[in-house]
Amino acid sequence: MKRYRTLFFACCLAATAPVWAQDDSDGKKITVSGSVQSDMLIPTTSKQADGSNEDFRTNTYVDASVMNKYVDAGLRFSYLEHPLPGFEKDFKGWGLPFFYVKGKLKKAELTLGSYYEQFGSGFILRTYEERSLGIDNSLLGARLVAKPFNGVQVKALAGKQRRYWSLNKAWMTGADVELSVNEWSKALQESGTYVTLGASWMNKHEAAGQEEVFADATHKLNFPAYVNAYDFRANFQKGGLNVLAEYAGKTQDPSFDNGYIYRKGYVAMLSTSYSKKGMSLLLQAKRSDNFAFRSRRSMIGTSSFLNHLPAFTEDHTYALSAIYPYATHPAGEWAYQAQFGYKFKRRTALGGKYGTNLKVNFSHVHAIDQNPHLLDGTFSKGSNGYGSSFWKWGDQTYYQDLNVQVEKRITKGFKLSATYMNQFYNKTIVEGEGGMIHSDIFIADGLFTLSPKATLRAEAQYLSTKEDEGDWLFGLLELSLAPHWMVTVSDMYNSGVTKAHYYQTFVTYNQGSHRIQLGWGRTRAGYNCSGGVCRYVPESKGFTVSYNYNF
Repeated sequence: MKRYRTLFFACCLAATAPVWAQDDSDGKKITVSGSVQSDMLIPTTSKQADGSNEDFRTNTYVDASVMNKYVDAGLRFSYLEHPLPGFEKDFKGWGLPFFYVKGKLKKAELTLGSYYEQFGSGFILRTYEERSLGIDNSLLGARLVAKPFNGVQVKALAGKQRRYWSLNKAWMTGADVELSVNEWSKALQESGTYVTLGASWMNKHEAAGQEEVFADATHKLNFPAYVNAYDFRANFQKGGLNVLAEYAGKTQDPSFDNGYIYRKGYVAMLSTSYSKKGMSLLLQAKRSDNFAFRSRRSMIGTSSFLNHLPAFTEDHTYALSAIYPYATHPAGEWAYQAQFGYKFKRRTALGGKYGTNLKVNFSHVHAIDQNPHLLDGTFSKGSNGYGSSFWKWGDQTYYQDLNVQVEKRITKGFKLSATYMNQFYNKTIVEGEGGMIHSDIFIADGLFTLSPKATLRAEAQYLSTKEDEGDWLFGLLELSLAPHWMVTVSDMYNSGVTKAHYYQTFVTYNQGSHRIQLGWGRTRAGYNCSGGVCRYVPESKGFTVSYNYNF
């Protein structure tokens, strides 16, 4: 009961925070801001799919910060004593896992406490929070950001990484420098050309832990106490053209992810985009090889990652297109993505009265070549693992996705979006078993404007496959009554193997900065993904309440 009272007090404290904003003695305004987010589940079954029988689940977060011209300070209160399904037992608890004080001068700022940071594309460092995936891998220590000269930004940091309610023992130290070359060249400025160069370095100091990993019956592995990672990048932009090239490397880092081999790691990326009015084009390629980088070598799952390898795949949001989501393979992959967007003008053969938007996306992820030195069918612990030709593919496709979307306003009060998706998903690679799944997905999404304050959105989806659980159907109706109400009903039905229905009903109310949602239904077990990072969520059934408040 004491913990519930603490939670209630924290929420009340945050809700009354706006009255704190005032002027200090020097006339500098002090601003208080923050948010409350609470997602709750009241199960209607005696025992959940994850084996628990708790009658109440909640993930609740309260963020608050105070700032003026020279100082920022903030904290986060988290309550996960009874966490939602899909959150590991390590999440159980409550407290203040995130807090900081930041001092700001004209050309520099210093943060003490918890902080998030990303160097470049995140190949060697990306700490961030993604609550839906249970990710909060912040660093606790110190970070300095300085701009000593025009066009120069330097970052330096040190700290230990958060893992749930504790810290990993390894010390992380790093630095980053970014040069905006165009700020030194009048010719580049006059031509509208932007050139940015960057370089980063990260060091992990991790002493040998209590765990003992043996190469064979008579030899114990000698772990490197220091692991260094580096990153170089260049970005060019002129008009609608943007080109980004980035390369990163990592010294020997034997870990659970790579089977405790001593091969170095590499990742290279080239991304090019071009856009002008009515047209856009994106081309991307990435090759990664043994580039899982964690602050604790023995960890698995989503915890303790220091870096992030972005997935060059479409981030699908529709229910059936997200059944088989791809997670970046840290051991290595070749990934390609191409996307083309075009708007057919109004009053043309394909544009019609209101114009037509077309988007085509293709992504393909393949294994890299591995020339292994094997011991009983696996890489030998303590060895260099394998050799790999840079341009040569391996023998497996991990994922492939071709999708075409057409969006068109049919009448003044009706807009239609139609999508076709052809997908290949290697379930064995992503989930451990299941083989290759080939599916065709058809989606129709219609938006009806009933009145200036009332709209109705309808979805109809169909997934066809001969593998896994077979075909799926999905339907949704969503009525919005501006500015306060929204009612949503949906059903996902497996017409193949299980014949199961997964129905959902939600009522949402918005008032100013407050949002509350009441729901009831059944959630399918599966993977929740964002940016190539996935987390398994077990099936659940019950009433849900979600409350959000920003101040």
